[in-house]
Amino acid sequence: MQIHPFGRRSGFQVPRTNIGAMRLPGDVDQAVALIRQAIDAGMRYIDTSRGYGDSEVKLGKALKNGYREKVILSTKWSPWITRIEPSDDTSATCVRKRIEESMHRLQVDYLDFYQVWNIDSKEHYEQAVAPGGMIDGIRQAREDGLVGHIGCTSHDSVEHLVEVLPEMDWCEVILVSYNLLNTAYAPVIHKAHELGIGVIIMNPVGGGRLAQPSSVLEVLAAGVGANSVPDLAIRYQMSNPGIDTILSGISKPGDVTASVRSVEAGAFNPDALKKIENVLDHVAAARKSFCTGCAYCMPCPQGIDIPGVMSAILEERLWGMKSEAISRYRDLKGPKADECIHCGTCEEKCPQHLDIMDEIENANLAYGVAAW
Repeated sequence: MQIHPFGRRSGFQVPRTNIGAMRLPGDVDQAVALIRQAIDAGMRYIDTSRGYGDSEVKLGKALKNGYREKVILSTKWSPWITRIEPSDDTSATCVRKRIEESMHRLQVDYLDFYQVWNIDSKEHYEQAVAPGGMIDGIRQAREDGLVGHIGCTSHDSVEHLVEVLPEMDWCEVILVSYNLLNTAYAPVIHKAHELGIGVIIMNPVGGGRLAQPSSVLEVLAAGVGANSVPDLAIRYQMSNPGIDTILSGISKPGDVTASVRSVEAGAFNPDALKKIENVLDHVAAARKSFCTGCAYCMPCPQGIDIPGVMSAILEERLWGMKSEAISRYRDLKGPKADECIHCGTCEEKCPQHLDIMDEIENANLAYGVAAW
């Protein structure tokens, strides 16, 4: 695979698709073989975490026999996501302990990157960057030769990230979610790229949702020359100049070959990209005129998760994902739509003035027990 600048700050270059190590096979030998297959195929950057079960341990085995020298190794941790010990906090001392623990599990004496895992709020951001906090701890580890570079991952609000990115002089790469189903982080990608921060994308195929049947996206894929919806999704990422690389969450050999094949097919031409954007614009407009998930309709007197039901409806109405809609509806907690008594309370409170009772009745018919 061709390599690409990893932002301006890191000094690295990376292929456009790399290893996400959260979903490795349970069998150690299979995991080791899969990791090495991905590296042999040209993947270079590896994203793992102390919180990904035994991922670090499996990687430690896979990176023996010269494989460590072929990769850019990154791991991450934060106490608000995974507490290893009850006393874990955001101090420099604690993060140093976690860095050394990850190095032991990975069987390495050096980490190319260490990241603050999931800065998801202003509060956690301020804790991470406070004097004596996580960033100071990672900086000290860098000075001591344990860590080469610093980054973060985030599910924070777009507004807050765009606001604080300019002050994050310590951040060399950032990992965020972005795909055909959710393009909300586009402003973050643009700002980070502008600042020279390397941009990594998680969930390029929507956590597997884009591998599910979708009448809308299947037609779109055929119309722009993609060989499948996942291929459409990955090549759409490649068409964004602000994205440096994506993570392929590898769990089987086909994940490696499919991701590499899509990346090598390259970005879409301007005409194809315009067709894709037109579909996404149409979906965005339709979403605004339907349920926004504001939850003003709640609580339902019967305990029905009305926003959850409406979200299932959206899966089919916007994307043609009937099986995904049924799955989402089935997984809802509490009473289902068949317990609606048509009291009308929800419709009185809905700022969109939606016909919620009719929608719930239709959802029961389309996604209820008979559809399972």
